[in-house]
Amino acid sequence: MKISFTTLGCKLNFAESSALGKALLERGHERAARGEQADICVINTCSVTDAADHKDRQMIHRIRRQNPDAILIVTGCYAQLKPAEIAQIDGVDYVLGQNEKFNLPDFIGNLEQHVAQIHTSAIREIDDFHSAYSKDDRTRCFLKVQDGCNYFCTYCTIPLARGKSRNPSVATIIKQAEEAIAGGAKEMVLTGVNIGDFGRSTGENFIDLLHALDNIGNYDFRVRISSCEPNLLSDEIIDFVAQSKHFAPHFHIPLQSGSNEVLRIMKRRYTRELFAGRVAHIKQVMPNAFIGVDCMVGVRGETEECWRDYVTFIESLPVSQLHVFTYSERANTRMLELDLPIVPQKERERRSKELHAVSERKTAQFYREHEGETATVLWEAKRIKNADGTDTMEGFTENYIKISCPYDKTKINTFERVRIAF
Repeated sequence: MKISFTTLGCKLNFAESSALGKALLERGHERAARGEQADICVINTCSVTDAADHKDRQMIHRIRRQNPDAILIVTGCYAQLKPAEIAQIDGVDYVLGQNEKFNLPDFIGNLEQHVAQIHTSAIREIDDFHSAYSKDDRTRCFLKVQDGCNYFCTYCTIPLARGKSRNPSVATIIKQAEEAIAGGAKEMVLTGVNIGDFGRSTGENFIDLLHALDNIGNYDFRVRISSCEPNLLSDEIIDFVAQSKHFAPHFHIPLQSGSNEVLRIMKRRYTRELFAGRVAHIKQVMPNAFIGVDCMVGVRGETEECWRDYVTFIESLPVSQLHVFTYSERANTRMLELDLPIVPQKERERRSKELHAVSERKTAQFYREHEGETATVLWEAKRIKNADGTDTMEGFTENYIKISCPYDKTKINTFERVRIAF
């Protein structure tokens, strides 16, 4: 059978879709080529916000229109949280929860089109960890090292969609990393829901994993750490990255709010003072480090005073980019039980635009600070056709500065020392 995958949301979803695709190929199925009609269409969804749910529904309708005769399977976070809602969408044949999606190779072969079937489990009872890694154009590998979360922040549905925190052993991850490197991957991005919580299932810890990855063979590769909670991003981890052989000076740290009052409402496990201390330590030992920050705007209780306090705090930090989320009410979250002022939707949107503008200024400043320096770029495969008729390609330095050059096929998936210029 010819199968197509459509993946929305986070790097973790992309890693899992890739693993499922590999399992199906090993059973003799084929991937449908771009534009080709598929026999089975799998949509791996996100549900981090209402906007994500809306995009999921749009994609389900689009895939059905493009593949009217295919069996349509929807899985992922949206499928785990709202399976009945998805089953009501015209054309959906199967809804598979987070754990059930890993049984997809066994489902296929016994599928038929009929009224949508729902297969989900009580996700908080799941102990299984399903390993996965994905590669895009052989250059970058998203390596799944952890799944689930035990934090239950008041605004968040991820523990309900992904289950409790769990992970494989360090040895299992190292084996997968070695496979990816042998397959040509030059950069690995460690992914999960709460990767700093690594080791809960195995009695190990995150720094054990980092040391083991840094000691892999005599290969030319680098590793990036994806989002890590500030209370778990210890000085020990930061200092290790600073002196490691393979880890990039690149951090992504969720802040969510720069107001301690709002952090308390969110049930986050740190203060803004702790966060500022983490950023300061990174910059002390790695002055060239890129620091991305997750920011949420418009949660209940975010008064104008809290908001101005938040913006002032963000402005004061030497961070490089903001990833801004607009709060949306999510069913079954504790935030809905709190008797707090509600930020109007238009004001949420205004605050989002304000932080996006702050982000643009900070990224531009970071680029200016490093112009003229020498760095190592990993060139990617995408060929970019420009309006003037020229073709270019792009790559990223170790500290995540995007560089472009005239397209040269021989450079794909290679490292090159370059002088940063814009």
